[in-house]
Amino acid sequence: MREKVFQLAEELYPQMIEWRRDFHQYAESGWVEFRTASFVAQRLSEWGYEIKLGREVVDEHSRMGVPPQEFLKQQEQRAIEQGANPKWVQYFSGGFTGVVGIIDTKKPGKTIGFRFDMDALDLQESYEPDHLPVLKNFVSVNKNMMHACGHDAHTSIGLGLAKLLSTIKDQLTGKIKIIFQPSEEGVRGAKSMVEAGVVDDIDVFIASHVGTGVPLGEFVCGENGFLATTKLDATFIGKASHAGAKPEEGKNALLAAASAALGLHSIPRHSSGDSRINVGVLQAGSGRNVIPGTAHMKMETRGESTEINEYMLSQAKKVLRGAAAMYDVEVKMEIVGEAKTSKSSEELLFLLEDITSEIPEIEKVTRSTNGSSGSEDATYMMERVKKQGGLAAYSIFGTTLAAGHHNEKFDIDEKVLKIAVKTLANAVIKISSL
Repeated sequence: MREKVFQLAEELYPQMIEWRRDFHQYAESGWVEFRTASFVAQRLSEWGYEIKLGREVVDEHSRMGVPPQEFLKQQEQRAIEQGANPKWVQYFSGGFTGVVGIIDTKKPGKTIGFRFDMDALDLQESYEPDHLPVLKNFVSVNKNMMHACGHDAHTSIGLGLAKLLSTIKDQLTGKIKIIFQPSEEGVRGAKSMVEAGVVDDIDVFIASHVGTGVPLGEFVCGENGFLATTKLDATFIGKASHAGAKPEEGKNALLAAASAALGLHSIPRHSSGDSRINVGVLQAGSGRNVIPGTAHMKMETRGESTEINEYMLSQAKKVLRGAAAMYDVEVKMEIVGEAKTSKSSEELLFLLEDITSEIPEIEKVTRSTNGSSGSEDATYMMERVKKQGGLAAYSIFGTTLAAGHHNEKFDIDEKVLKIAVKTLANAVIKISSL
């Protein structure tokens, strides 16, 4: 069976490259992955999967950081103009761009789940002539949307795995769920899929990522270094007034926001582990002779544990309210993204370590690492699966990078596509046999 899986992965490899480059060319950011999700749904349908999509798998009340309706409608039309099938787009209308493909073998066994994220970043891709997507004509055609983190590869890997498993499904047991998640960037999408019950029946769950500084040929069974995080938007509402004629009638939202920014970066760090805070955006004012009536801030907190992040968030809210009170303005806060910490299950890491020893392209296997210091919302799925008695892991497939993640010249070595499919398909076979 292993040799057959390897052969099928090799045969799929050119197709996976084609898929990956297509997703890269038509990059779509969070909650507007209409074309990508439609493409995925169409292929899963062709391969005989039971499909759940849209509002079936994305809970409306748990979504975070959803764009305005006007933008969603514009992007839906854009996706159709770029080849998305309206038959599928209708299910995703309003930004419910999640897809789950299910194989039920009708034979006793475990339910195995895989998570693949689909969204791009809000980033303008480089048009420098030495950038491979420019040379090979698959640079993003969508303004300020770019696959600069590898989610185009993730979606292609998910499809490759789905196609391969559909070919050998008669030799499998239990159930396989392949989850295509929207809006991982900004940690906005996973919680809504968890609240929709997508992972509630999963016994073994694997999320994965390409790159992250790990070289091609190396596999990390479990990345445990993700920080819990909260993404927060704050709007200060004061009163505009003429700065020369009636300054006493104004309520300066800019000064409140500026004071808040300084106060936020002065929050004492936590002694129990790493803690972070950052104000990334501060916008206010309309003219030099106008007391600013509004100010808008985008910030984030992070913590080595969920508890540390909650401490940072609580302190941040106090600072925001205090700054508003000091300048007699109102402040409104909105959480637009959130993720937890989660540790991979040791039992599953030993199994993955054993599995990858059989993959010829993998030269080095690391059981676990704490090297990330970023955040990832698949931790919501991991924690739900573990809470219900299951096993979960977050794995890294190494690949050579043209530039760092979230860089306008990011690109990958596409050989990672077949390495990942071989590994994950082999994992299904091993777990099915337990």
